[in-house]
Amino acid sequence: MDGLKVVLTGPRNPLNIGAAARAMSNFGFCDLCLVNPYEVAFREARSAVGAEAILEQAREYPTLADALSGCSLVVGTTAGEHRELRQPYYRLELGARLIRRHQGAAALLFGSEKYGLSNDDLSHCDFLMGIPSRPEHRSLNLGQAVAVCLYELIRHPRAARVMPAPRKSATAEQTEVLRERLRSVLEISGYYSHSATAGSERRLRALIKRLNLNHQDAVIWLGILRQILWRLKA
Repeated sequence: MDGLKVVLTGPRNPLNIGAAARAMSNFGFCDLCLVNPYEVAFREARSAVGAEAILEQAREYPTLADALSGCSLVVGTTAGEHRELRQPYYRLELGARLIRRHQGAAALLFGSEKYGLSNDDLSHCDFLMGIPSRPEHRSLNLGQAVAVCLYELIRHPRAARVMPAPRKSATAEQTEVLRERLRSVLEISGYYSHSATAGSERRLRALIKRLNLNHQDAVIWLGILRQILWRLKA
């Protein structure tokens, strides 16, 4: 994805520009282009936490055609409401997949906060894509839209199927020592009015088993109960 430009056309709010730059930094994109930004002081946006370099290196262009120079794929983002779209329109999931497959420089276009992409802006696009949202509230904040789109671009579907590394469970010996210490605490504290019965011992063991403690958790609990016993007997 090194060849992807994020192009903001007519952005009005420096904080949104900063948020877009921060999202780019989060997900590993660095080429930010702005077409006629409304506020020239956007490079000082406080919302660009950790992404100051992206703002400093952002390029400004007088026209969208200038910003798209060298790109062999141009993708626009729009909710697609109240307009006749002349380009193919895809949900974000499919649009991102098509961008990932593209060999060459690409541009991802976002319109201004107030008007979105104009019809002239859309005419530069090879296809359009939109973020699924409820019909009653289609529009997203510019910074949020950039973040969602870039996340989808770097998301690896197979990564979600990778199983976590197996954890080391508590041993049977740890479980028994834990049960004995917990029983002692319960007896000294008065929770057991008399000595524990065989039935109460089994229930206590079953309770500990249901906690499904790993090895390190068991070590911590043994230390906690040891300290409680020491204080109770003091």
